[in-house]
Amino acid sequence: MKKITTIVLLITSGLMCAMFSFNTAHAQAITGGAYHSMFLCNDNTAMTCGDNDYGQLGDGTNQQDRSTPVQVIMLTGVTGISGGGDHSLFLKQDGTVWSCGGNSFGQLGDGTTANKDTAVQVIGMNGIVTIATGDYFSLFRKPDGTIWACGENGSGQLGIGTTGDEATPVQVSITDVAAMAGGAYFALYLKQDGTVWATGSNDSGQHGDAIITNKLTPVAINGLTGVTAIACGGGHSLFLKQDGTVWACGRNGTGQLGDGTTTNSSTVTQISGLSQITAIQAGYAHSLFLKQDGTVWSCGRNTSGQLGDGTTINKSIPVQVSSLSGVTALGAGENYSLFLKNNNTVWACGSNGSGQLANGTTTDTSTVAAVSGLCTLVSEINELQQTDAVNTYPVPFSGDLNVNTGETETTEIILYDIVSRKVMEEKFTNSVSLNTQQLANGIYLYEIRNKNGTTTKGKVVKQ
Repeated sequence: MKKITTIVLLITSGLMCAMFSFNTAHAQAITGGAYHSMFLCNDNTAMTCGDNDYGQLGDGTNQQDRSTPVQVIMLTGVTGISGGGDHSLFLKQDGTVWSCGGNSFGQLGDGTTANKDTAVQVIGMNGIVTIATGDYFSLFRKPDGTIWACGENGSGQLGIGTTGDEATPVQVSITDVAAMAGGAYFALYLKQDGTVWATGSNDSGQHGDAIITNKLTPVAINGLTGVTAIACGGGHSLFLKQDGTVWACGRNGTGQLGDGTTTNSSTVTQISGLSQITAIQAGYAHSLFLKQDGTVWSCGRNTSGQLGDGTTINKSIPVQVSSLSGVTALGAGENYSLFLKNNNTVWACGSNGSGQLANGTTTDTSTVAAVSGLCTLVSEINELQQTDAVNTYPVPFSGDLNVNTGETETTEIILYDIVSRKVMEEKFTNSVSLNTQQLANGIYLYEIRNKNGTTTKGKVVKQ
């Protein structure tokens, strides 16, 4: 059961004032796009960081990468997230899906091919229960096990029998699906009966059928049964069986299949030495495996340190991610890895050129480090009381924010964003009108300090 944090807001006759304690609400889900990371917070909002060339962070900007997480604006009630090559998907509690970012192939599903830097609703997708993304395409699963897809389709990855791109979701030729995964130009589907089906590019044998040819509709991977989870990389496929073993096929140039070689395999083979695995994840050319004891193992490309073993040497046999335990979920991007621990903190390693590791830098790291500035919210209110000491208006505001304290001495106001980063600071006497044109819509926290050191805290909303 997801823990939902409630934020209480008091607005009375244009006045809004409360005494807060500032706590940290950690992430409950993680996912990686190509060069951007996504985090689902406990209050069902989403945060993002990293590459933002196409608006995939959903913060109302583009061409501005972020090395610390920012909130996806104007989006609440989020229960699912998925990151593609240059776009992001968000599943809401009401079963609708929203998207932002690159849209050259129609992957946002809004009927256009125009990029979006704020989330827009995917057309016709209601009652959706899970979402997934490939590089430039999107997948949606309904409760009856049917699948819908949109975006790039040059290799048949949408599984609709054609190779034409689709800007609005169309139904995939498969039913009874329990889970789905998108790769670079191919998709995998896990059926309720434990069989796996594949569609799209098969240039490296990622379909596991010993036939190196693309498929325009999903076909069963022969001999593969009892599967409970699937994962797609750039050109390789991973399969977790109910007995805790892992099987793989496809591209293997950097050892991502974990079989001790760098030779592609067009048939599914077991990764030796792995047992009691509970979750799998694939980056573009590396693989992650979560064991029952909370440790993580990895193999494949390691040029940026994405395997987390303290080196930048590729590994063709799984090695343990150093100094990491208590992990409950995995995420992977192009050349980096994300880990969610049982205390809901997030850790990361690997490529960081766009700030996707969310540590405030753009420096790669081969050892796991904690993600900072994540999901810091006003999550507890110790006391609510109306006061005449501070008047902020209008409520909510859209342009200038007016503040009146009645103080006859110099007063200082500091405005913070939702993750407690200072965005504005000004000194004034009695009243001030703050120009907030450069601020995105969302929730902001203010702190007012008078000459005696008395501090008043509150919250305002821009929309």
